[in-house]
Amino acid sequence: MWRRVVSLFALIGVVSAVPPDASSAEAGSTGSIEGSAVTSVASSVPGSTDEGGPSTSGPTGSTSTVYPLTIDNCGYKLTFDAPPKRVLILNGTSVAEVQSFIALGLEGSILANSQSYGQSDIDGMVEKIAALPTGGLTLNENFEVPREQVLKLEPDLVVSTWAGGFSETMGSATREELESVGIKSWVTPVNCAYGADNPRPVDQERYDNQTYLESFEMLRELGVIFDVQERAEAFIADAQARIDAVAQPTGQRKSVLLAYPGMSMMNNNGVPQVFAGPFTDSVIEAAGGVNSFDGLKSFSQSSEINAEALAAAQVDVLAVGVFLPAEDPNKYRADMFKSFPQWAAAQHDSWTSIAETFYLGPYNYVGIEKLAKAIAAVG
Repeated sequence: MWRRVVSLFALIGVVSAVPPDASSAEAGSTGSIEGSAVTSVASSVPGSTDEGGPSTSGPTGSTSTVYPLTIDNCGYKLTFDAPPKRVLILNGTSVAEVQSFIALGLEGSILANSQSYGQSDIDGMVEKIAALPTGGLTLNENFEVPREQVLKLEPDLVVSTWAGGFSETMGSATREELESVGIKSWVTPVNCAYGADNPRPVDQERYDNQTYLESFEMLRELGVIFDVQERAEAFIADAQARIDAVAQPTGQRKSVLLAYPGMSMMNNNGVPQVFAGPFTDSVIEAAGGVNSFDGLKSFSQSSEINAEALAAAQVDVLAVGVFLPAEDPNKYRADMFKSFPQWAAAQHDSWTSIAETFYLGPYNYVGIEKLAKAIAAVG
């Protein structure tokens, strides 16, 4: 539940879920997306991803969505008669969704956005997000948009980064409630199990083993829904090409520690919050390094890393995470190197700063390139 905690402190500084229900199916579609990977028979997008990532297929030469389009989202069947035009993006302590809309040129379809982040690795991104309409929304004590405000806005699509965004216990409108008044709801596919009471095994496995390739899946599915498939594939191709261009070491990889000092309140160890688990590992590996805490099965295990474990860790490069506007990575770096002078990174002052590009989102390639540069400087 780390995204919920990040949300709490990000908002202070600034800036049980609905189970899948196949009974919400709608009929009459000429296009479909079955499961959480895009496989539309109404559209064809070139290319596919490896390592269990999504693939797209359809009639040769077709690059447009045929409506009505039916998709399976976390076990819910949704039918779109046209691209949504009044989209509400829920908070969820993420910027993955709003940045995906920006990457795909879909800002004009946003009725209200409640996602924000205090710093960014992409020039001008904080300002771009701040310029989007907010619909006058005020978040509740759980840092989600209250159901009453959602219903009053009358969006045609509500987007949530996690299944818990449609939880009654969070004060949110449920997917069933939205459907009853003609409002569609969509959860980022890799997070279907996150916040769900009874997630499907396939969704749980995907959530537990996610990598940066899931960021491409999100773009692909949005591309089909909004009929901007060519735009999505062009963005993905460019991003993957830049990742592929990162030089990989021929010898032993340097150990990289990703830590957010400003999130130390997330654990009870009194140390910066370390990021580990499959997603973080995949980003660090793409940059040519290896996580100092490589191989943890989930992010939640990161909170168990204490001062003793940090002291014993191999750290050749430190990636200092920031998220609040006033956070100073240079100060964080100095404090951490003073606390752990035995690290090779401390002895050689080998470090970089990272904001949001190590999370799920379209701009992972920026974080990968940034970290690769720091790794290469170590030699």
